[in-house]
Amino acid sequence: MTVPTAPSVTPESLRHLSPLGNLGADALAQVASLAHNQRLDRELDDMPYPWPHQVVYLLHGELKLGYAQGMSKVVVGGSGTALAPLASVGMEPSHIRPITQADLLCFDENALDILVTWDQMVPAHQHGNDVQPSSAATDWRNMSGLFDAQRLTFGTFSSLPPAHIESLLASFERQTVKAGDVIVRQNEPGDFYYVIERGRAQVTRSVAGASIDLAELKAGDAFGEEALIAETCRNATVAMKTDGVLLRLNSADFTRLLREPLLHYVDMNQAKGRVAAGAVWLDVRFPVECRHDGLPGALNIPLNELRDALASLPRDKEYIVYCQTGRRSSAAAFLLSQRGFRAGLLAGGLKSMGCVEGLAA
Repeated sequence: MTVPTAPSVTPESLRHLSPLGNLGADALAQVASLAHNQRLDRELDDMPYPWPHQVVYLLHGELKLGYAQGMSKVVVGGSGTALAPLASVGMEPSHIRPITQADLLCFDENALDILVTWDQMVPAHQHGNDVQPSSAATDWRNMSGLFDAQRLTFGTFSSLPPAHIESLLASFERQTVKAGDVIVRQNEPGDFYYVIERGRAQVTRSVAGASIDLAELKAGDAFGEEALIAETCRNATVAMKTDGVLLRLNSADFTRLLREPLLHYVDMNQAKGRVAAGAVWLDVRFPVECRHDGLPGALNIPLNELRDALASLPRDKEYIVYCQTGRRSSAAAFLLSQRGFRAGLLAGGLKSMGCVEGLAA
């Protein structure tokens, strides 16, 4: 049997492994955060290869690998062929047997491939440890929050087509800001999507003449997407609390490079099937609207409350998001996808199929 062991993976411990040693220092740190260790007892008999869809390295011990063609080989951890993954394209073992106790390092295959792809998209002059990117360059590894390993592999950018990566990095504009600068103002039209690269900002909303603090944003946080997606005015004001640096995308690039890849539309029949399989209806209208014609069993979280509610939502669920027309639900589905949730968007909302059909769902 396999027995998990306490993770003790550092970037330096990955440098001798192929192809990980080709990554930059910052990318290695991100890769290390995704690794997990496993141990095989030496008493085990031959067993089917137990790591489909994973990249596995043998760190210590000896393994006998068997192949469907009748071939076999012994791999010794920490040297020779063990410095490469146990399985390679066209040479996947069919079964294994530990000759001694074996310690292994495992990565999700898709997650590792995404990180390697992003690292290779960084311009070559940014890879050297002693070379700092220019002030105009956009290096995703310096964006401590939005572009960390979890977001790249399970959040916003995990669904981004690889062909969009270079365009996205090239399209971000860097903007130096000062404490007190108002970046977006409530009730003004939306024009840019923002990511905080450095600094902190305060989100406020004016209600009945009073200013209410809604949230404090930090490096890696994004804002401005709701007005762009719903094609409405800003619903809050964002002002810098400290000096900092912002990255911004204009509305056309945001729609082309981020919005469309992240919104996963489903029709009512597809939505019903997913809900029957365990997905959750998420109604992002106001409670009075949901009470009037909400779908049976729907969870009701108004769009303006969704950000604060994300921490309490189970991440192992898929959410089918809807509203009356699809406008508010588009913004909500983007917010969910951006933060690593699985979200389907009911195309056109309830209005596209008529109230009667919606209530019968």
